[in-house]
Amino acid sequence: MVEQENKRIRSKGKSVPKKKEKPIEKTVEFNYSVPEAKEVYLAGEFNGWDNQSLPMKKRKGGIWKTKIKLPPGRHEYKFFADNVWVESLPGVEKSSNPFGSQNFVTWVK
Repeated sequence: MVEQENKRIRSKGKSVPKKKEKPIEKTVEFNYSVPEAKEVYLAGEFNGWDNQSLPMKKRKGGIWKTKIKLPPGRHEYKFFADNVWVESLPGVEKSSNPFGSQNFVTWVK
């Protein structure tokens, strides 16, 4: 009987591996000014480059906006406006992609 109780105590004393905590995601706002557009979507590594899953909303002055949560780090993205990938955004960090064009880059701290 004592032997069985000792086994139970030992089994309770086993260390349980800690779960890796998910990095805290931050809300990031994306803006794109194109007053003449009828629809604009955000696509990037964070949604498998799906050009229809993250619609943006048109605000005053023709500025399209959306907010998403992203973990800290570097994220590549593009806008998809009226069925065309946006290839140029002045003043935004860019990175070459395998298709011969550029993706935009944002950093989350």
